[in-house]
Amino acid sequence: MTPAELDALRLSLSVALRSVLASLPFAVAIAWLLSRRTLRGRLILDALVHLPLVLPPVVVGYLLLLLFGARGPIGSWLDERFGVQLVFTSAGAALATAVMTFPLMVRAIRISLEAVDPGLEDAARTLGAGPWDRFFTITLPLMAPGVLAGAVTAFAAGLGQFGVVITFVSNIPGETRTLPLALYTALQTPGGDALAARLAAISFSLGLAGLVAAELIARRLHRLLGR
Repeated sequence: MTPAELDALRLSLSVALRSVLASLPFAVAIAWLLSRRTLRGRLILDALVHLPLVLPPVVVGYLLLLLFGARGPIGSWLDERFGVQLVFTSAGAALATAVMTFPLMVRAIRISLEAVDPGLEDAARTLGAGPWDRFFTITLPLMAPGVLAGAVTAFAAGLGQFGVVITFVSNIPGETRTLPLALYTALQTPGGDALAARLAAISFSLGLAGLVAAELIARRLHRLLGR
């Protein structure tokens, strides 16, 4: 592999991993709210969470620009208060990737959480277990297959994000040029067909490996938990 290919691969893995680590706690919290709480406006919250699945990625990237750009309400505040800039950075690429893959995690975690018998939590409550004790000793272990499967699926999907990334953080070599963007660049370059084929093969292999890993992890945990 050439240095450019290695750079794109390293950046893709880094962006996907950072996006999952940053959004996983929020995905667990949102899935728990949607499954365990009767909220006013729950339907709206559910729709907002899953909106990135139906919006064009370019639209999501544009909305991120409006919010987190240098003149956006959140972006300008982050820059003034903490000196943090997200546009044209790998951190911004991770944010854009997290937004697009967040619904996948929430859906997997929610399905797993809804399979947990609430009676187990009620029994623990009658024995004196507090809310946090019940969550970390009963609910979280039982929903772990969904959490891990959702995280791995989101990681695999994050490796393939294109439209939202190029719209929000552009296509900067070594900073925001992930595998899909490197593939796009190769296709636009005369004589870049061989490089494009190699990048496509790498992307295909990583995506397939991620999906297989998610399924194997879920099956393994189901067996361990006797479900």
